[in-house]
Amino acid sequence: MYHKYDAVIVGAGGAGLMAALYASRGVRTAVLTKLYPTRSHTGTAQGGVGAALGNHEEDHPEWHTFDTIKGSDYLADQDAVKTMCYEAVDIVYELEHMGLPFNRTKEGKIAQRPFGGHTNNVTKQPVRRACYAADRTGHMILQTLYQQCIKNNVTFFDEFHVLDLLVEDGTTRGVVALEIATGELHVFHAKAVLFATGGWGKVWSITSNAHTLTGDGPAIALRRGIPLEDMEFFQFHPTGIYKMGILITEGVRGEGGVLINNEGERFMERYAPTIKDLASRDVVSRAIYLEIRAGRGIDGKNYVYLDVRPETVNKYFDLDGKKNPDGTPRRITAADIEAKLPDIADFTRTYLGIDPITQPMPVQPTAHYAMGGIPTDVWARVLIDGKRTVLPGFYAAGEVACVSVHGANRLGTNSLLDINVFGKRAGIDMVRYCRENDFLPLPKEPEAFAREQLESLRSRQDGRERVADIRREMQEMMMEHVGVFREEPGLKQAIDTIKDLQDRYQHIAIDDKGKRFNTDLLEAWELGALLDVAEVTTAAALSRKESRGAHYREDYPKRDDKKWLRHSLALRKDGKIELRYKPVTITEYEPKERVY
Repeated sequence: MYHKYDAVIVGAGGAGLMAALYASRGVRTAVLTKLYPTRSHTGTAQGGVGAALGNHEEDHPEWHTFDTIKGSDYLADQDAVKTMCYEAVDIVYELEHMGLPFNRTKEGKIAQRPFGGHTNNVTKQPVRRACYAADRTGHMILQTLYQQCIKNNVTFFDEFHVLDLLVEDGTTRGVVALEIATGELHVFHAKAVLFATGGWGKVWSITSNAHTLTGDGPAIALRRGIPLEDMEFFQFHPTGIYKMGILITEGVRGEGGVLINNEGERFMERYAPTIKDLASRDVVSRAIYLEIRAGRGIDGKNYVYLDVRPETVNKYFDLDGKKNPDGTPRRITAADIEAKLPDIADFTRTYLGIDPITQPMPVQPTAHYAMGGIPTDVWARVLIDGKRTVLPGFYAAGEVACVSVHGANRLGTNSLLDINVFGKRAGIDMVRYCRENDFLPLPKEPEAFAREQLESLRSRQDGRERVADIRREMQEMMMEHVGVFREEPGLKQAIDTIKDLQDRYQHIAIDDKGKRFNTDLLEAWELGALLDVAEVTTAAALSRKESRGAHYREDYPKRDDKKWLRHSLALRKDGKIELRYKPVTITEYEPKERVY
């Protein structure tokens, strides 16, 4: 079946919906999503969206810009960071005017809380910059944007799984998608296509990501000869629920929660003496692992405690001299926790049988966020080389894209900001592009490659491997060798294991040979995407012989700006990963040692 739209957006999270909203104001727009839109992963984001509103204390977009660059370990492109941070204030007020129910101050302003890495650049103390709706900010953004898209008559194709990008003669022509309900392939002819497909945390065994985050977008791009940028940088959030990986928002620490080891010690004072528990995520994740390695995990196990009990928090408020804006000692109560962190309280009670008001929570680092992805400029236009050559008609925004505003390590709250700022910019530029260009002819047999992939999986006669087995082995190997700590022997072993798993993938068997709602088939296809992404991530990590942000090489523990202050670009050539590099854009802030 064939469809024709000016703009086609793949993915219905925050980036996709914001882009759709703006694109639909100028051109005929469709959104394709393999989930119902409000089930997209943006809905799980908890703590807040960063913007220097200054509603509680002095703050400035310039400070936000510097914190983001510093947090990125100076790998972020500074022009892109400035664009994001200076547009942050307007985008938050725009969301408010759309109806997003932010928490409020007593004066009725948007309430803000501290978050890791966000500071007053003069005093170096945490600053309240995260605008929040309890601990379900992403959920509120998703609902708000979806309602606006419905109001604006965006056409949604729910449960359509995109399998291929149509590119011919260096221009974008559309996409091919499988309608999950029928098993039929659909061709979407478009002038402009945006990928907003999210991340790929399911490469690892302990992850905060949903089962649907399987790297579809970057894998499709890679197969079409588009490079992937900075794939070695994948963030591990320090506070996932032990063994489950379900995220406990940084907002818990923003409200005063502290990390405690088996000796009852607040150990972040050792690793980040100024900002302590609100250091950037890479610093906190490594600190937790180092405590565990030193035998100070709880009862000798691979976790520590996150303690938000009022008596604990208030004790450390007093020790740190924390004050309210009116000068009174800062305090937190059980009612504050229930009001500001209701989902977290519910999660821990449901999954752990722990009441965070009276008991500490067991946490460990969890694979959380991709800093790398499909290279783009600040208008979300996809770039295909180190010379910033644009692929006409192809856009990417959100976690699947690499602008690069996060560099080697993302600050909390900047993901919800990223999806809104660059989703909006993508929608605006897609309208410009569509108005300036005509539809180009579709390739001959546009669905042929997608059909070939599916039929190959469905009809294999020598199937002796199971999808679940290969996926589990990949995830466990990536967790062990391509996690928070990395070194050359483990990375080389990981490369060999991935190659072996890719060979075994050619012999997988699926039980469901039918068409309708064939999740067996789609999980097999998704596994192929995960293996591609795992290979690129590992190859890029092996090549980068330094430690920077979330990429920590124990055999190269120092940051090396002379050799490695550059972005990686990974392509597949003749079945192998080829790595190229391009410079980081530095405008105002020369790299310095990060001190917390």
